[in-house]
Amino acid sequence: MSSSTTTADAVPPVPGEVETSLGKRILILVMVVLGSTLYATTLLIASTLLPQMQGTMSATQDEIAWAMTFNILATAVATPMTGWLAARFGRRETMIWSVFAFTLTTLMCGLADSLETLILWRVLQGALGAPVIPLSQTILLDTFPKRQQGLVTSIFGMAVVIGPVIGPTAGSLLSELYSWRWAFYMIVPVGLISFAGLRLTLPYDRPSGRASLDWTGFLSLSVAIACVQLVLSRGQRLDWFDSAEIQIEAFIAVVSFWIFLAHSLTAERPFLNLRLLLDRNYALGLILVLIYGMLNFTPMVLLPPLLQQHAGFPDALIGEVIAARGVGATIGFFLAIFVGRMDPRIGLIAGFTVQTLSGVWLMAIDLNVDMNTLMLNSLLQGVAVGVIWVPLTLVTFSNMSAANLAEGTAVYHLLRNIGSSFFISICVAEIVRATSTNYSRMVELVNPYNKALALPWVTGGWDYETVSGLAKLSKEISRQAAMIGYINAFGLYTTCSALAIPLILLIGRRARR
Repeated sequence: MSSSTTTADAVPPVPGEVETSLGKRILILVMVVLGSTLYATTLLIASTLLPQMQGTMSATQDEIAWAMTFNILATAVATPMTGWLAARFGRRETMIWSVFAFTLTTLMCGLADSLETLILWRVLQGALGAPVIPLSQTILLDTFPKRQQGLVTSIFGMAVVIGPVIGPTAGSLLSELYSWRWAFYMIVPVGLISFAGLRLTLPYDRPSGRASLDWTGFLSLSVAIACVQLVLSRGQRLDWFDSAEIQIEAFIAVVSFWIFLAHSLTAERPFLNLRLLLDRNYALGLILVLIYGMLNFTPMVLLPPLLQQHAGFPDALIGEVIAARGVGATIGFFLAIFVGRMDPRIGLIAGFTVQTLSGVWLMAIDLNVDMNTLMLNSLLQGVAVGVIWVPLTLVTFSNMSAANLAEGTAVYHLLRNIGSSFFISICVAEIVRATSTNYSRMVELVNPYNKALALPWVTGGWDYETVSGLAKLSKEISRQAAMIGYINAFGLYTTCSALAIPLILLIGRRARR
């Protein structure tokens, strides 16, 4: 191999061929980055649209959150299938048709006329588009020579980070001017351009066909995850285990997960190799990436309904708050370059500490919060996300052999997405529970025997002797009860951030050589 490489380097290339080759590589870079950026942007755009979609679909807050959680869950389940799909159909065809399917399902999300159809298309959007991100990086690394791979990876990473900064801002502006549907529609023409460009530029590759999918492991794990998600999403509304539906879903989840564990430990080539957990750094890295996933998208799902429905923010300003998080993530990735020169545990501790501080700050806000506070807090969250990601990836795979890297990465991203989906459902359930409980407690105080209501500064602000006055007072109590629920959810967010810090100290100092 070394002799052939030397010979190839020694032969002077034809200038025209070099230009064509370079131009084609740049086109591949542009189209691949375009497709992957659109996929990453969709999640953030959807988070800003939740309040509007909730009104259109006549859904409750926990029901409309399914549009986010089930999309993330579908992505988590489908991502580990990327290797099998690429081996079965080829990377080119898998990438091209994943972008097309993602674009088509995005259009159908905008056309959805009911909550059920919206969730269905969001699930298909996440599942069919899941191969885009892992295949994008693989294609770029295979297209460019090693001396250019560092630059290309940086461009790819920055585009994926900057895209979600622009997306929520443009999407929220369109939703305010027209409707939330146009935030999905705006992605469609760009997706079609990416589809056409990939079809014209990506080189043909022959499917190897050698990879096999462990269907028993895949289906049992998928059923277990889906049932747990249903329990978390519907439990609060159905009164948890007092409901027969929740009992059945929990039973199926336990049985499916048991089948998955038993099969994975006994099969020759399981869907996910659990023996990789014997590596301490990898096992700790999976716990940390689960926590990272729990913290990653939760504020972006919780803040838009709070700001629009209870604090009176317009959609355009909510988009700016979400976009500030993307700006912070960009800054965080730059900081990670310098932090990476030190012990990775320093970067992890710093990132999770910043995440914890942002959570404490969120717990201190009220319904009179100003725009500057929200944007600074969102920026801080983004910085933490960017700083954590690089050292977390380094320590997780520090001891892993190249042969197990692909499978280890699949589990890594699977747990990150599962953490996001499950934790969002838990936080939304807590908001619904706390809102109802605190409303019931506070309305008990509105009665003729409460002497506090006779104070001049109270009677001047609230008229509780007329129907309209009581309606206004009830609305205000609902706002304050909801705010308590959000503070509780931010408390869960802060607690999880803080719990990650002691785990970082257990990470091994050095990788085995």
